[in-house]
Amino acid sequence: MTHVLHRKLGKTPPTVVHAEGLWLRDSEGRTYLDAVSGGAAVSAIGHGDPRVQAAIDAQLARVDFAHNSFFTNEPAEALADHLAERAPGGLSRVLYCSGGSEAMEAALKLARQIWIERGRPEKRTIIAREQSYHGGTLGALSIGGNKPRSMPFRPMLFDTRFIEPCYAYRYRHDGESEADYGARAAAALERMIQKEEADTVAAFVCEPVVGATLGCAPAAAGYLKRIREICDHHDILLIFDEVMCGAGRTGYTFACEEDAATPDILAMAKGLGGGYQPIGALLVHDRLVDTIVSGSGALLQGFTYMAHPVACAAALRVQQIMVEDGLLERVRDKGELLRRRLEATFGQHPHVGDIRGRGLFLGMELVEDRSTKAPFDPRLGIAARLKAVAMDEGLMVYPSGGTVDGTNGDHVLLAPAYTVSDEEIDEIVVRLSRSLNRTLAEAVRP
Repeated sequence: MTHVLHRKLGKTPPTVVHAEGLWLRDSEGRTYLDAVSGGAAVSAIGHGDPRVQAAIDAQLARVDFAHNSFFTNEPAEALADHLAERAPGGLSRVLYCSGGSEAMEAALKLARQIWIERGRPEKRTIIAREQSYHGGTLGALSIGGNKPRSMPFRPMLFDTRFIEPCYAYRYRHDGESEADYGARAAAALERMIQKEEADTVAAFVCEPVVGATLGCAPAAAGYLKRIREICDHHDILLIFDEVMCGAGRTGYTFACEEDAATPDILAMAKGLGGGYQPIGALLVHDRLVDTIVSGSGALLQGFTYMAHPVACAAALRVQQIMVEDGLLERVRDKGELLRRRLEATFGQHPHVGDIRGRGLFLGMELVEDRSTKAPFDPRLGIAARLKAVAMDEGLMVYPSGGTVDGTNGDHVLLAPAYTVSDEEIDEIVVRLSRSLNRTLAEAVRP
């Protein structure tokens, strides 16, 4: 009997005993090809890199922990320098935490503090998007637009206003250009602001490329730039959640770089530390920091493990390796190869409606009818079945259900490490094909 509360009670997952590169082995000797970087787009540079292990060991030999209210530390300062040097203009200050949910909580609290410091406490409403996910803590769940994840906790959450996602496969009209669709999708924010009155709106939150809930749906051309203009016009803060899509995952250090749009606050985690230590961070624009400096002069929040020396040392080495090994260019190159392989194998598959994403952050939407885009009956549990079958095939992927509206729709997300080889890409596609065909044969058998 296990004393661990696993995600599925009554079922203990395999025990992992070794991980190296893109391969994991369990206690029974079975091996698994990791096509999703540890399970959730985390292990960006692969498992078991000795350079990161050495950095962790060296930091442990110097300072293991000292609370951030007493000291700063060298790795925290160096990592902040590294990120600020590469961030979009103005995002020059870094607030650390221990993961993505904490980062989004910190972003919300910081946005609230900014408006208090500016003497505008009436600006308290958050606008977010349907079919989004921003974390499992109560504040993050409040702004998450995926109803099944938040509904059980609804009485404990604050009210958020939601607009349609930027989801071209489902919402773009026939004959409509990508740019026209991007402008039309962004107009939903303008309408919501007018409905709520801009003087009460504190911030708009979105993922530049939506991960877990929409299966790597990217912003349409011009969408994020128009969102930035709308927020500026109405004096509303813009928060980008790059917890899953950032830190090089799309082939850019920050996913929003590709869209030439800069937020006021940017949240990152997952690929930041590559899974070697738990860490998250906010990048904060100078003008927000100036507001606090000229006001109270202090953050109204803090975490015990903020700027943890070992976590920062690990993350710094991960980020340095990305530069030293040219991994951003590699992500763009291997991402294009993976997309081509997926298109060749699944592009005409009767139950694959869309293949989308950026870099090594790609998703396939699964449908019952390709011509009508009709989703599978959710009672079939396609996503859960696919995950189980893929594990049986020795492949780790990230399927999810509720893609269309929280209840209907299925997709599978792929996010292999940036170090993935051509041969491993080929093997991922081969195993995914077997897994999907097995799943469909079992689920929709007459």
